[in-house]
Formats: sequence, C-alpha cells, structure tokens
Amino acid sequence: MFGIKKSRAVLVLLLMLIMIGFGVGCSQDGQNAAVKEKPTLVMADAGWDSIRFHNDVAKIIIENGYGYKTDVKMGSTPVTFTGLIQGDIDIYMETWSDNLNNYQEALTNGDVLELSLNFGDNKQGMYVPTYIIKGDPERGIEPLAPDLKSIEDLPKYWELFQDPEDKTKGRIYGAIPGWAADEIMAEKVKNYGLNEKYNLFRPGSDTALSSSMVKAVEEGKPWLGYYWEPTWIMGKYDMTLIEEPAFSKEKWEDGYKCEFPSVQVTVCVHKDMTEKAPDVVEFLKKYKTSSELTSRALAYMQDNNVGTEEAAMWFLKNNKDMWSEWVPEDVAKSVEASLK
Repeated sequence: MFGIKKSRAVLVLLLMLIMIGFGVGCSQDGQNAAVKEKPTLVMADAGWDSIRFHNDVAKIIIENGYGYKTDVKMGSTPVTFTGLIQGDIDIYMETWSDNLNNYQEALTNGDVLELSLNFGDNKQGMYVPTYIIKGDPERGIEPLAPDLKSIEDLPKYWELFQDPEDKTKGRIYGAIPGWAADEIMAEKVKNYGLNEKYNLFRPGSDTALSSSMVKAVEEGKPWLGYYWEPTWIMGKYDMTLIEEPAFSKEKWEDGYKCEFPSVQVTVCVHKDMTEKAPDVVEFLKKYKTSSELTSRALAYMQDNNVGTEEAAMWFLKNNKDMWSEWVPEDVAKSVEASLK
C-alpha cells in the first residue's frame, strides 16, 4: 500500500516537473517569438555620404542595442521623403527641411514626426584657406591678407586672387550651373559690387570646384570661392567663411545681400513608428550631432579610403560620451560590446 502511494507521488512530481518545463519552454518560445516579431525598420538613403553615415550610426545602435533589423531604400530626396510620408520608409536621419516643399505639410498632417535636430550649424558661402589670413608657420606661409574678414574687405585684395585668364580682376569660384546657389552667387557678386573687381568663374561640376580648392590648398596658394558644409573638404582642410551681413528675410529677398540661411537638418520618422518601435523613437529624439562632426567623419572616409559603415564605427568608438547619452545604459553596453 505504501509502495503504491509512493509511486503515485513520484508520478505526480514527474507530471509537475514536465508541466513546469513545458511552461518555461513556452515562455522562452514566446520570448523568442517576440524578438522575431520585431519589425525591420527602413531608412532613407537620398544619395549622399553624410546621410549614409548617419544611417550607419543609427543602424549600429538600433540593431545591436535594440534588436531590430534595418533596411535601406534609395532614391532622390523627393522620392524618399514621399516614401516616408506613405510609410514605405520609417526613418529619415538627415532631412534638409528647407529643401522640401511638402515638409511642413507632412508635419501638419501628422504623417511625419520631427523627432530632433541632427544639426543646424551647416553653412555655405565664400571661403578662403585660413592660412591666407593667419598664415601657416609649419608650411612657411606668411599671412597674405591679415585684415580680410568680411565681404567689404574683398575689393582691396582682388590682386591676391587674380584671375589667370583676366589679370585685371580677381577670380571668385562660383557654384555649379543649374544649382540654386549658382543664381544666388551671381546676384551676390553683383549686388555687393564685387563684379567691379572680380570675375565670377563657374566650374562645370562639383568635382571641378572641389579640385580647384584642394589643389590651391595643398600648394599653399590663394583661393576664393563658393563652398558648403558639411563636406569632407571642410573636415580635412582649415577654411574660413567670409563674413556677410546677418541673415534677414528682407535682405535675402533684396538680392541675397546677407549670409545664406542655415538649414535645419532634422531626424524624422513615419507616424507609425511610435507604435512600431517606441524605444527607437525615444533614442532618435536624443540624436544630435553637428555639421563639424559630420565633416570630420566624411574626412575620415576620404583619408582612410573607407565607407560610411567604417566611419560610423570610428565615430562610435571615439565619441562614447556623446552617443551614450542618447540611449539607456544597457543599450549603450550592448552597442559598445558590438564595437570590439
């Protein structure tokens, strides 16, 4: 009799252990299923290196810190932003808000959510190598225009920037024909009265423009012309932006007689992201870099002949104090472990 009771007790105990094991297994399967059910987040690639760099920074954090997979959709700026509005794209890491006619409409309609300002310190205008003003003792270059500071100073230095094809005037390298900046630069040169002392030279391509600058800088020669940032050139070389009157709508509409306005470059997501990946939304709300940092990353790519993913890894390894503030501590640890 005792033996039968003992056998029943053993049987009950075995059944309980099996049920517990089954429950744990189901729980683990449920957890694994939950992980597998995390959606793939699609990012916009509108065709330039800086957006790809920011995509890869975010990708490394999203995949290794939050456990989502990511994908990329390529296209022009209008096409990719339309994709964001429609929900075909989830994340837009570098949205040049002023360049999109339907940006405010998308925000107002609630189709797109603006989460943060990636950077707003971008610049464009007329630049000279800094050694023209300050010299470069290491290269044996004396300051050739120590008082050069603003547009008003340029007429007295025209001979320094002499046009090789017209020695009676200086040369200002302009923007590329077809760019909006080309028309703006032409108006600026005329309305500032610089056309009396300078010719505006229009390079045929952005490669021709950048090559003219790089050649002059590497040879330690004078150069004056239009450029913008962030770019790898601005991250690699020390250039000084010539000052113009502070931006105002009135002056801008009166012949562009002021500095170029800075564009707010934002991080945006499709409206469904608040439910699709709320933890990623919280991360992206804190994502903030700068034009200078972006230029340095692009210069790192140029100097080391690497792609944007390598530049993103380099950034994350060398700027933990910055990006670790964007995410919870456990996420930061997971991301850091993936970098080793």
